[in-house]
Amino acid sequence: MSQPSDAAFYAHFLVPAMRGTRPGAMFELILYEPEIPPNTGNIMRLCANTGVALHLIEPLGFDLEERKLRRAGLDYREFASVQTHTSLDACLQVLGKPRIFALSTRGETRHDEPHYAAGDAFLLGPETRGLPQNVLDSLPAAQVLRLPMQDGSRSLNLSNAAAVIVYEAWRQLDFKLE
Repeated sequence: MSQPSDAAFYAHFLVPAMRGTRPGAMFELILYEPEIPPNTGNIMRLCANTGVALHLIEPLGFDLEERKLRRAGLDYREFASVQTHTSLDACLQVLGKPRIFALSTRGETRHDEPHYAAGDAFLLGPETRGLPQNVLDSLPAAQVLRLPMQDGSRSLNLSNAAAVIVYEAWRQLDFKLE
């Protein structure tokens, strides 16, 4: 049996799935001042394939039309819901103040302990410095999450961390799209 073309795959699987998730996506993924284009491109691809809405908080460390970003996101950008915001507060206002879970190496709660719900938002910080302490302090400690790692490890790649949290939350909802 032959493999379907990319266009057939998109038309059959991604487009109908995404129709069911807009205007309100199952989850919101917020990148706070992302710096590295390939990470954001990979996360765009993740969001396109899971129906998660992506929000980018300025300033960005790159131009959204940058070649490295396009290459990492391949042709998935048109299938991802991507919005930029001038600040985290502006983003949260647009989203209607969702329940936020921040990922941080300083978190005390393991990522698989909360019970996620549709509408939850996941906040990840810039690759080189993580989320500012004042942002982490604004959240309940139970909503500042950590991903388990070996002792002595610094952090996971941003796009890997995003995939872990999105798939854990989606798994808890039995991989439903709405």
